[in-house]
Amino acid sequence: MSTFYDLQAELSSGKTINFSDYKNKLVLIVNTASKCWLTPQYEWLDALHQKYKDSWLVILGFPCNQFANQEPDEKTKSACLLNYWVSFPIFKQVDVNWETTHPVFKYLKKQKFSFFGSRIKWNFTKFLISKDWTQVIRFAPTTKPEDMEKSILELLE
Repeated sequence: MSTFYDLQAELSSGKTINFSDYKNKLVLIVNTASKCWLTPQYEWLDALHQKYKDSWLVILGFPCNQFANQEPDEKTKSACLLNYWVSFPIFKQVDVNWETTHPVFKYLKKQKFSFFGSRIKWNFTKFLISKDWTQVIRFAPTTKPEDMEKSILELLE
């Protein structure tokens, strides 16, 4: 794979999405979990999605069960999405670390290292990707979505 746009992933519904569909859009990718102390971020993320979806922002959620069994099954995920009224796309559960890492996260981690190297520290790590894919900003799990708004606005210009 040579670019972000060559990637694809499967939605929780089973439909495969080609990331080339997101050309010229600002993309925020988040690894999520429904039983995490950070799970209320679903609500904040959806508020960002609602506020900026018409300004070329796309938020993509990727449930992950690699951290303390916080995304154990599809029923838990469905209940969480109902509880938080998430309207942005949610993909099938993926791994974000080790040899089973999903290609999307392999690519993102190569683009932007953190204090932890290429490893994802915990659920709700966020990657903000510019519309032309020249910039990737990585946010820690504890960064609240509303605290990312300045970076979103800068990249939307």
